[in-house]
Amino acid sequence: MKQYVVDAFTDQIFGGNPAAVCVMERWIPDGLMLNITRENNLSETAFAVKEGDAYHLRWFTPGGEIDLCGHATLATAYVITRFIEPGISVIDFTTLSGHLMVERKGELLEMNFPAYTLHRVDVTESMVAAMGVKPVAAYLGRDLLCVFESENDVRNMSVNEDKVKELDGLILHVTAPGADFDCVSRSFAPKVKIAEDPVCGSGHCHIIPYWANRLKKNNLVAYQASQRGGTLYCEHKGERVMLSGKAVLYSTADINLA
Repeated sequence: MKQYVVDAFTDQIFGGNPAAVCVMERWIPDGLMLNITRENNLSETAFAVKEGDAYHLRWFTPGGEIDLCGHATLATAYVITRFIEPGISVIDFTTLSGHLMVERKGELLEMNFPAYTLHRVDVTESMVAAMGVKPVAAYLGRDLLCVFESENDVRNMSVNEDKVKELDGLILHVTAPGADFDCVSRSFAPKVKIAEDPVCGSGHCHIIPYWANRLKKNNLVAYQASQRGGTLYCEHKGERVMLSGKAVLYSTADINLA
């Protein structure tokens, strides 16, 4: 079985967020997909099978299957448009998060994703203990979003993974206004065995609704300030978020399952 590794939300290898992608003729057992994911030891491995006119897409972390992943969707769309169906410009995916569409627009791949509804929650001492810095506000959707006023707080943060696991939400996102971007962020996911997700697409389904409301603008450029770094071109559309980014192929390989 062929596998591609694609760096998403970047145009340079070793940047952005790497995802492994397997586009298959038929489904393999869930346990095998999880073993492949753990062998890859990347934050996400995506598996896709074409069913009718759409691709059924599933995402796995080393900790198990999840309901939404942006960078692995971007990586899968890159593989399909470059190697599986060259020239195709629009891809429909069926997923645990419903119907998702990705459209190629020049060098960018634009993803149409659901926006998470954010509920403000109290800032707690447990949050401060996990992050080492007190956020000015906190919100809960699928994930926990903590807001800071200083970009340096986000860039210089060193979290306590054990204490992050005790917080509400699947993933912890920290964000602040940026000097060169509308916002900067980082994402920590020890609950799914990912210390830090280099560029989290689904996280921006929390981050962009917050900043669109706060900045009173719907088109934003976001930067994920991890060690690898990545840029997302975003548009807030109420219940949907458009996330666009570039991608670059790192490697191809044959997986030997026999």
